[in-house]
Amino acid sequence: MKSGTAAVPHFIRKISVLPLAAVIFFTVSGGPYGLEPLIGYAGSYSIPLLMLTPLMWDIPMILVVLELNSMMPVEGGYYEWVKKGLGIQWAFMEGCWTWFYSFVDLAIYPVLFVEYASFFFPQVELYKTPVCLAMIWLIAFLNIRGIVLVGRTAMLLMVAIMIPFLILYFEGFLHPGFSVSHTHTGMSSLSLALFTIMWNCIGWDNATTYAGEVNRPVRSYLKAIILAFTAVYVFYISFTYLAIHSGISASVFSEKGIPYLGMLIGGKFLGGVLSIGGMASTTGIFCAVILSVSRVPAVMGNDEVLPKIFTRLNQKYQTPYISIIACACIISILILRPLADLFIMDICLYTSGIVLEFAALLSLRKKAADLERPFRIPLKRNGLLLLFFLPILVFSVALTGALFGSKENRSAALIAILAIISAPVAWVFIRKKVKSKNSKVKKL
Repeated sequence: MKSGTAAVPHFIRKISVLPLAAVIFFTVSGGPYGLEPLIGYAGSYSIPLLMLTPLMWDIPMILVVLELNSMMPVEGGYYEWVKKGLGIQWAFMEGCWTWFYSFVDLAIYPVLFVEYASFFFPQVELYKTPVCLAMIWLIAFLNIRGIVLVGRTAMLLMVAIMIPFLILYFEGFLHPGFSVSHTHTGMSSLSLALFTIMWNCIGWDNATTYAGEVNRPVRSYLKAIILAFTAVYVFYISFTYLAIHSGISASVFSEKGIPYLGMLIGGKFLGGVLSIGGMASTTGIFCAVILSVSRVPAVMGNDEVLPKIFTRLNQKYQTPYISIIACACIISILILRPLADLFIMDICLYTSGIVLEFAALLSLRKKAADLERPFRIPLKRNGLLLLFFLPILVFSVALTGALFGSKENRSAALIAILAIISAPVAWVFIRKKVKSKNSKVKKL
């Protein structure tokens, strides 16, 4: 076994296209839960932004992920791509930044779960922290049981989300409301709108970290990602159109969420069903993302840039249980951070990792030109640079608004920048160990 490549036992149970598409759907989206603030930020521009932003933000990233994954469909995904293309130092940065962003991202969903549960049990807000902790550790246990169980759970939760929205669409278009004039407040508002959309569309690379646990990974990922992106894109646009034309106030919608929209359109029953859907969505996203992020420390442990303990596998289920437990511990602390801070930090850290993946693609196009690529982006170097300029442009507009916006937004962006800087600082302390290991390998 090559150093850094996580072992996937030949007898491990693997998943196919539909369960994989469901897991990717939850890794990236989980439905329009979380889009509620968009109308307040972007007003009547919400639909155009939703139509354009995913095309500029997601499509280039999806294409990069598909080419790299078709070339190296391995356990550890993006970490291994960057290591082969740019070397162990940058792979360490990639692992750290994506690990950080995933922790921040995962801390959001238990809090949202409590908010949707409060529709039925208003007093659950008083016990938010213990409920969040219970959710974190129950799903950690589920992940220790393996990817097949996670895939089946994701499919069931996806159905639990789709059915309430089908009812909402039927009621909404059968009994249409009326349009309300929604306004926004300039650059800062546009920035928050972009951060909201981007946050609801991230995670395509995370879905590749368990490629060794997928049947026929190259073809399965291509089909599954197309299915997942189509579902996300159509879901978001149709839902936002319905919300804008329902007559709901943007401030009320942002505060009370999708269940209140359901009450407005179809009564308390529909509001309750959508609240259940919200709990299913946050549970599914949390389950899918912790599955992906927990594989990276295990691979980094094989390279000894993290302690070897992270490589330990559960004897029965062959899952990296120490890594899963470590992830759950860190998330249990981050749930105490405000949600607005987490959104901005999330996108900043995610973008830093994506930049390295794109750099790895350019490098591998040159240094591994003969390596088989069942999927290849039909562009040369200049075309690839132009393609990747699109998500960087979207991110730059959003970050500029955050830095020159409110004090809270600026603080969150600066915390993310400090987290990004911490990875090169950490490398200074471990590079001697890595160099010593490499020199021993060469001697052998």
